[in-house]
Amino acid sequence: GSGDLTASLLPDVPLRAQLICREQAILAGAPWFEACLRALDAKVRCIWRLADGAALQPGVTVCVIEGHGRALLSAERCAINFLQTLSGTATATARHVAAVAGTRARILDTRKTLPGLRLAQKYAVRCGGGSNHRVGLFDMVLIKENHIAAAGGISAAMTAARALHPDAPLEVEVETLQQLDEALALHPDRILLDNFSLIDMA
Repeated sequence: GSGDLTASLLPDVPLRAQLICREQAILAGAPWFEACLRALDAKVRCIWRLADGAALQPGVTVCVIEGHGRALLSAERCAINFLQTLSGTATATARHVAAVAGTRARILDTRKTLPGLRLAQKYAVRCGGGSNHRVGLFDMVLIKENHIAAAGGISAAMTAARALHPDAPLEVEVETLQQLDEALALHPDRILLDNFSLIDMA
């Protein structure tokens, strides 16, 4: 478009703004927040009181921003949207991490993120104490139901994976205890239990 028509009505004078948290959260997204502001004001200053991964309390000042008024007003919503979305991801992750504290379980993410935000949301998962699963289709062999059917079985699919991609991590999805036994015999790096009951997993 042609720019922010409403912001153009305002005098372009230096402004100082504060970003204040309204509820408990885990902070994530500072680099994206700053990138939005710098796209319109290359000299903007962001003075962070807390770093990504920090636990936020209501009323705390998260960041102080100094820059050109028009640029700040035009970029603020986009910048805050990134911070809210990624902090939400980090906060949800932290709740799951807390739920398994004291066990050997880890919380992994998915590549099924918001379009265009995969790396950002995976960063937010790490801010919340979680771990990243595969980034895309290129960094892990993940054999699922349709791959198993097309390859002619778990053993055939896993054997082909080891032959074609010997250095790639290998994960296989199983739907039954029989498939689990077959997969275990071939020593994948990970096994994904698909819709197993709590009794079967125990």
